Amino acid sequence: MNAPAVTLCPCGSGLRPARCCAMNPAELPSAETARHLVPLVERAIAAQRQGATETAERLCLDVLEMAPNRVGALGVLQQIREAQGNQLAAETLLRRIVAFDPNNFSATNELALKLLAKGALQEAEIHARNAIRIAPQNPQSHNLMGLILTEDQRPTVGEYHYRKVLELSEARDPILLANLAWNLKNQGRMQEARELYEESVAAAPDVRQTLLGWARLEEADRKFDAANDILDRMEAQWPAGPAILLARAVLLGRMKRYDEALGMLDRLAKQASDGRLGPNELAEKGRLLDQMGLYDDAFAAFAEGKRLASELSGHQYLDQVAENLIGRLGGFFIAGRLQTLPRATVREDVAQPIFVLGFPRSGTTLMEQTLSSHPRIVAGDELPLIHDIAGLMPRMLNSPLSYPEALAELWMGDQREGLDNLRDYYLQKVAQMRIPTPEAAWFTDKMPLNETHLGLIALLFPQSPLIHVIRHPLDIMVSAMSNHFTHGFFCASALESAARHYVRVMDLVKQYRSEMALRYLAVRYEDMVTDQEATVRSVLDFVGEPFDPKCLHFQENQRYARTASYAQVTERLYDRSRFRYRHYRKHLEPVIPILQAHIDWLGYTVD
Repeated sequence: MNAPAVTLCPCGSGLRPARCCAMNPAELPSAETARHLVPLVERAIAAQRQGATETAERLCLDVLEMAPNRVGALGVLQQIREAQGNQLAAETLLRRIVAFDPNNFSATNELALKLLAKGALQEAEIHARNAIRIAPQNPQSHNLMGLILTEDQRPTVGEYHYRKVLELSEARDPILLANLAWNLKNQGRMQEARELYEESVAAAPDVRQTLLGWARLEEADRKFDAANDILDRMEAQWPAGPAILLARAVLLGRMKRYDEALGMLDRLAKQASDGRLGPNELAEKGRLLDQMGLYDDAFAAFAEGKRLASELSGHQYLDQVAENLIGRLGGFFIAGRLQTLPRATVREDVAQPIFVLGFPRSGTTLMEQTLSSHPRIVAGDELPLIHDIAGLMPRMLNSPLSYPEALAELWMGDQREGLDNLRDYYLQKVAQMRIPTPEAAWFTDKMPLNETHLGLIALLFPQSPLIHVIRHPLDIMVSAMSNHFTHGFFCASALESAARHYVRVMDLVKQYRSEMALRYLAVRYEDMVTDQEATVRSVLDFVGEPFDPKCLHFQENQRYARTASYAQVTERLYDRSRFRYRHYRKHLEPVIPILQAHIDWLGYTVD
């Protein structure tokens, strides 16, 4: 009789589920009872070193069948699965190593790198922080933290870790210099970044990623000829490289040479094994077609880009998570409770935040560029601090409850100054990021969808201006389709989920406004375009600052905007994005019923 087939774990490790992802921790043997397995682990390590992979794999599987917590065997098996290209199994095994051996620097560092590569920045940061705790003087750990924080739009803190690497290293590594240059570029410190790129390329002239980053810097800094020269140099070394073709397409698009830009993307598609573009390339193609007035083709590119991005990343709208949080916020921030909750006091000794609120791509970058053209207002960009405070709140208020329910601790005698402490955490982080200048009275916080936390913001900063940029909801849907962003629980992964999340957030804003006093001003994007001076005057009057003509010439603001709008805000004010949805009316039919009540409430129409 044949023996029954053994069912292996779906992760691909080669182990049975009971010894892998479905293991019972209570059944794990102690180190003492599994001592007899040590020689087998040593043989597996030796076999792996000698290239006897099959022998090493068999030994590891035998050991882990008896003792799934033997870190040495897990490490060898992880290396084998990595070499085989089985990323799921490799990541699963790395996680297990880190869980069983929390002080394993190599595994912790490698897991953080793997998570960074797949875009799981929050989880990657957790492990990168632990790598620094394990080895605070190891340059690798600080370099990894610099990479993650820069990618997560926290470049000033990332810069600290890159400079720590320089301090701990004997030589100025060209790759590190390029990483630091990209970080400084994201802070808008273009000349400093340029000098570092020059130094890096002088030391290592053939590093493709360094040259590509330098070309992107020049493009972002409007130095189109310089960007073109760098791409020419790259093309000579690496003819028709995919990243070079995409960078060239973006540059040609900035220069309004749309046919040539599309030609670059066509070349890129022909090089692909399946003859197709990736999500980012499809988004760029759609934007080019939009500029050319080919709207049906543009929407087809946007839709395919969204579908492919979701397929590759696995990101889908976290519907239940969003519904749960927004429902709890709405249930907590009600007038009866808010009458008895304290408010933080106002710090008179530091610059104060102006919160620029709005759904992604609603015009918040235009508003920030306009405000930061004023001599007393500096740009803070997208600060993650309100979100961070929501996560830290239970610990800081010593509460067993999560946010927002943890705010109930403010009624306790030992937490009467809890909001002041949370406020100071925010302001201290802003100071560490070196955002306010000595002349500034204000700085902007433009984190998309901060309006979800409008109640918390009003408790922490009761006198801070809340400027909510409103735009036709269908225009926002077109922008959500044409850009890849992760804000709002991945709502922009599809058209319908973007619409559902928009409705949820706007309903919550409506409740906040009805239940509590807010220093709130709604500003229509369309008014900013059609009556710029009157709108700017009203906003500055609301903030409490005198009108300055520089605010009408935001395109001259030398600050680099770290958003998808960075190119648009370097141009003079234009109205081609106003009621842009009309070009895509038939493609938006599925979400008009979802949005209709809010379109009416905001005073817009569908035509």
